[in-house]
Amino acid sequence: MSGMIKIRVPATSANLGPGFDCMGLALDVWNEVTFEPAEKMTYLVSGEGAEKLNKGVKNLLTKAYALLYEICDKPLVNASIQARNEILVSSGLGSSAAAIVAGLYGANEMLGKPLGNCDLLKIATEMEGHPDNVAPALLGGLVVSVTTRDEIITRRYDIPALTTVIVKPLVEWPTKIARAVLPKSVSRADAIHNIGRAALVIDALRDGNLSLLEKVLEDRIHQPYRLRHISGGMAAYKTARQFGAAALSGAGPSIILFVAPEQAEAARAAVQSVYEERGIETRGLITQPSSAGCHRL
Repeated sequence: MSGMIKIRVPATSANLGPGFDCMGLALDVWNEVTFEPAEKMTYLVSGEGAEKLNKGVKNLLTKAYALLYEICDKPLVNASIQARNEILVSSGLGSSAAAIVAGLYGANEMLGKPLGNCDLLKIATEMEGHPDNVAPALLGGLVVSVTTRDEIITRRYDIPALTTVIVKPLVEWPTKIARAVLPKSVSRADAIHNIGRAALVIDALRDGNLSLLEKVLEDRIHQPYRLRHISGGMAAYKTARQFGAAALSGAGPSIILFVAPEQAEAARAAVQSVYEERGIETRGLITQPSSAGCHRL
């Protein structure tokens, strides 16, 4: 068992248009978490989500932390856990995935690294339900993941420092509703539309080709259904597309844009104004992809 450790875990944006439930990108926005052995389990958050997360000790991070000890058949070591969060919660930026990965990674470090990334990814995916966010949170970069009966197959790609704009409307958008509005099935034409574009999104991001990305970051499987249920969502998305490649981030409600650096401030302001004209408050930030995933400081 180690003494105090400190780790960082990135925000992530899943789906990226047509890569529904199988593609995710790490972003240069971080939660920093410290773990120190203690007589009892404590958990304290500053920054994003503090008001909600400080209501009790039990949460996704502490559950993941305890689960790893159970899986490794080791007695639980209570810890004083402190987090400084920059990842917006309930935003489509992978805050739950970050919590799960941080808890597992922190416990694994405390135990002397008995598990490798493949094991951690499998456990994280079982907790989260799918690997699209947890994979880039753990590994960094752009990650494409598919789940088979026996394993999670991933391919990770480094991405250049593309200027990335995030705009989150402050609206209620629970994950269960974001899933409930999706159709039970899709047409062959819509499936073909997404398959080809998903492959090209990978190429566009790897090459930093914004012109290509703008053409292929379109989706017919989830975005149209979700945007029409997010107040102001469709109008904000159309405005975002005037500046470059745009998509819902994860299940939403945030919108992610990839733009030329000189357009970032104008793009953020324009998308925020769409919501604010409707009386909806927003949060906006400008960042870039991260090649690093969860790591120890």
